[in-house]
Amino acid sequence: MMQTELDLFDPGAPLQPQWVAAQAVVLPGFALPQVEALLPELRKVVAAAPFRHMLTPGGQKMVVGLTNCGELGWVSDHRGYRYSPFDPLSNQPWPALPEVLLDLAGRAAALAGFAGFRPDACLVNCYRPGNRLSLHQDRDEQDFSQPIVSVSLGLPAVFLLGGQVRNAPTQRIGLRHGDVLVWGGEDRLRFHGVLPLKPGAHPLLGNLRINLTLRKAG
Repeated sequence: MMQTELDLFDPGAPLQPQWVAAQAVVLPGFALPQVEALLPELRKVVAAAPFRHMLTPGGQKMVVGLTNCGELGWVSDHRGYRYSPFDPLSNQPWPALPEVLLDLAGRAAALAGFAGFRPDACLVNCYRPGNRLSLHQDRDEQDFSQPIVSVSLGLPAVFLLGGQVRNAPTQRIGLRHGDVLVWGGEDRLRFHGVLPLKPGAHPLLGNLRINLTLRKAG
């Protein structure tokens, strides 16, 4: 059941932090000044560790393409969900987390009240029109006191922010190219997901949405 909706798609919306919960905030357009430097680094990451469709522990193929950068990368297979220092496709370490992304995540987290955040993992998700992400919690990290920093690039999406249980009411949060969403503290274990991506074309990324989700996993 959808309870409330925060619309950030309005081009006239002020570029001010939009608090969506006590310790969860959208920073509209916060990543835009870094996009020109970030996209070439992202292409290097994907060249070294291409997007892939991992299997759930139950054997189903995930519809959203995924890769990682950083000291640790999130992986899923018949053994379960976990972080690994190695790419299972190459048995090599994941590509390094670009400095521009480390800086961006640290500044966004500080604005949200989480000073000193330095992630060691970045999940890179590639959405195509029709792709969605079902409600889930991020529980594979060791320290839940550290926030999650999520950077949206490309096509707009509707992010679902729920509660501490799966059937709690959710709010819909519109995210555009360059928006950053940070959640932590009492909101760190909220269920969240993404509604099916609508068709479209972004000037830089075409018919894709790239989501960079930075965590302190180890």
